[in-house]
Amino acid sequence: MKLMLKWLLSAGALLLVAAVFSGVQVQSYGSALLAVIVISLLNTLVRPILVLLTLPVTLVTVGLFLFVINGLMLWSASGLLGGLHVTGFWAAVWGAILYSLLGMAIESLLARLFPQ
Repeated sequence: MKLMLKWLLSAGALLLVAAVFSGVQVQSYGSALLAVIVISLLNTLVRPILVLLTLPVTLVTVGLFLFVINGLMLWSASGLLGGLHVTGFWAAVWGAILYSLLGMAIESLLARLFPQ
């Protein structure tokens, strides 16, 4: 239940990113939901490898390089899907920052709704 609600809210967050930021475009809510699932899979499978490979750069930049990795995940998802379009690398980075902030708000909300 919690996972499904998280995906639904994250799809809404992705639509909000597309509405606020012109560099990210989403065709429909269904496309946003599919994009959230693909981004979740990329974050689960590919992101840990990228974080490990770029650990020295991440340490030198005091963790700021993780924003670049998040942008790459969003940009990769847009390359895999037809309903999500990101205009370029920096648009992906800025869109990922905004999406991450909204994701933290969603996590906080879900932690209050579903205490463990």
